[in-house]
Formats: sequence, structure tokens, C-alpha cells
Amino acid sequence: MHSAVLLIEFGAIILCLGLLGRAAARLRFSPIPLYLLAGLAFGEGGLLPLGASEEFVATGAEIGVILLLLMLGLEYTAGDLVSNLKAHYPAGLVDFTCNALPGAAAALLLGWGPVAAVVLAGVTWISSSGVIAKVLGDLGRVGNRETPVILSILVLEDLAMAVYLPIVTALVAGAGLAAGSVTLAIALAAAGLVLFVALRFGRVISRFVSSDDPEKLLLVVLGLTILVAGIAQQLQVSAAVGAFLVGIALSGEVAEGAHTLLSPLRDLFAAVFFVFFGLHTDPASIPPVLLPALALAAVTAVTKIATGYWAARRAGISVKGRWRAGGALVARGEFSIVIAGLAVTAGIEPSLGPLATAYVLLLVVLGPLTARYTEPLIARLNARSGRVRPEHRDAPVPTEPEGDTRAQTAVGD
Repeated sequence: MHSAVLLIEFGAIILCLGLLGRAAARLRFSPIPLYLLAGLAFGEGGLLPLGASEEFVATGAEIGVILLLLMLGLEYTAGDLVSNLKAHYPAGLVDFTCNALPGAAAALLLGWGPVAAVVLAGVTWISSSGVIAKVLGDLGRVGNRETPVILSILVLEDLAMAVYLPIVTALVAGAGLAAGSVTLAIALAAAGLVLFVALRFGRVISRFVSSDDPEKLLLVVLGLTILVAGIAQQLQVSAAVGAFLVGIALSGEVAEGAHTLLSPLRDLFAAVFFVFFGLHTDPASIPPVLLPALALAAVTAVTKIATGYWAARRAGISVKGRWRAGGALVARGEFSIVIAGLAVTAGIEPSLGPLATAYVLLLVVLGPLTARYTEPLIARLNARSGRVRPEHRDAPVPTEPEGDTRAQTAVGD
């Protein structure tokens, strides 16, 4: 009887997610806010609370995080990561300063303490690579001159996750300074070792994993990833970081083949992850934090636009391209939820989960709008104020549409 109820509940969740994803695709909209709303509806205090399938959904959500980070790692080679660090680290520093500090300050002003401040800083800092990649494709901007600047900022954020996630994991686990330092040292050593091995022996590893049989390739890559993620978690390093590093170590045809095979699994389990986050948020707890979420969303939308404008200006992009770059970076999504989920699971601050949910819902809706309308709105305001400057249309650079380093990271595409 228990297994029958589990199958019914889980089947209903998957069916509901499929219908929501279809509706979002027709509206040319990110499905993430709909998945979060579905979680709120199925969770405690929702319209139809789950019973038997909650533990199964929790396991699926864990796999979802692992696959999200694995697929992200598959997008880059170790050489790409090193070159991006060297060329664009100033933009990464500006991004961190402008967007992480408002979150930390908000947590301290709300009286949540330093650990919650570190967590909320990450929530407001990291843009949604999935939503942004989808928006760039929908707007036909993959070949625009400002697009490499956007992608560089996103890559740097992803790299920073490899350091940030172990820190957050240690803090929410209540580890002291010494234990936290050991965890961070292990994470940095693992990241450095993987990058070194990937640079020197990437082809050897890829040949070892490679297989002409899609079934064998899928099983080897998926098994290796979950195994490494489990070992990383056992060492008090985030499982997501372990999955990210596995993705970096694979390259060439193996990475392309694994990406194709694993994309449907990622979309399935990532959707389950967003539902799981919503399950642990009582809808009644969102209204009390809605005003802080609105204020934080407004501030960090402006700071993200300023970050993109500054980075594009530094790269020599015209004024129109600078505003487009800034507007494209506003959306938050999957990684903000991953970060907040760590704190929610550890019970750090009861209001942190509802605030993060409301914040992501606001910006995942606002992000596509700012990407589309920031530049035209600024142009109209300048025209009204008599400050019109002749601008040349940005010439596209030769890139392959939908094939850039971020174009395949969208959840639910």
C-alpha cells in the first residue's frame, strides 16, 4: 500500500511538472518559478501536502543538485577556466562586491547573525546561468559583442562556487574555525588537483571513460559522478563541488556525449529539486518576509545591471551593449536555491528559506524583462532628457548559436 501511494504521489508530481514546463515554454518563460510554486502547493501548509513520497523526493533533489553542477562542469575545460580567471577576474571582484554585500547586510539588519549573512550573500550574488542562457537564445543575442562578457562573469561565479560552497557547508554544519579551515583546504586542494590532472591528463581520463555505446557511457559517467560526490560529502566537502570537478575533468567527445545523454536526467531531477525546496517552505511564512525580499530584489537588480555595464565598458562594448549586458545578469535561480537549501536543511534561520524563495521568484520573473527592456528604456529616457548619443549597432562576433559555453545549462529546456 505504501509503495502504491508513493508511485501515485510521485507520478502526480512529475506529471504536474511536465504540464507546468509546457505552459512555461509556450509563454517563453522560465519554468523555475512554477516549479517553486508547485513545491509550495505540495508542502506543509499547502493545498495538498505529500506523505509517502517526501523522502523519495528528497533523494531525487540531491541527485538534481549533483547533475546541475556536473553539467555545468562539462561546459568548460580546465584551460577555459584558467584563461577566464586571468582575463576577467576584475569583473568577478566587482560582481562579488556589488551583489554579495547587499545580501550580507540585509541578513545582519534582520538580526540573523553572521552565518545567515554568508548564506544570503551567496543567494544575492550568483546569477542564474540557466535562465540567462535561455533568455540570450530567445532574444537572438548569442552572437552579440556583449555576450562573451556576460558569459565570463557567469563562469567566474561558477568557479567561485567551488570555494564558496565548502565554506557554507562548514558554517551551516556548525564547524569551528579550525574544522572550517580544514574543509576549505581540502576543497581547494581537490580543486587544484583536479585542474592539474585535467590539464595534464584530460585526454587520458576521457579515453578511459569514453565508449561508443551510449548506455555504457551514461552508466560510467553517472556512476563516477555520484561516487565522487559521495566521497566529497564524506570529507565534509560539498557533493555539488565534487560533481562540478568531475565535469571539468572530462572533455572532448566524452563531454559532448555525456551532456547529450544526461540533459534529460538533469532536467527531471533539477525540477524535483526546486519542488523539494518549495516543500520545505510554508506558504504562510512568505508574506512576513515579502517586503524585505522586494527591497533586496530591487537593490540587487540595480547592482547587477551596474556590474554588467561596468564589465562591458571595460571590454570596449558600446553603450547599448553595456545596458544589455547589465539587464541580462539580473535573474537569480538554481544556485541561489542550492545555497539557501543548505541553510534550510541545517535549520540555520527559519525565515531564510521563505525569503530566498520570494527573492528568487521575484527576480526569475523580472530577469527576462530587464534583459529585454533595460536598453530600450534607457534610450527612451535619454531621448526625453535630450541626451541622445549616436550609437552604432553592435556587430556580432563569430560564435555558434546555442553552442556557447552556457547555452546548454538552462533547466527544463
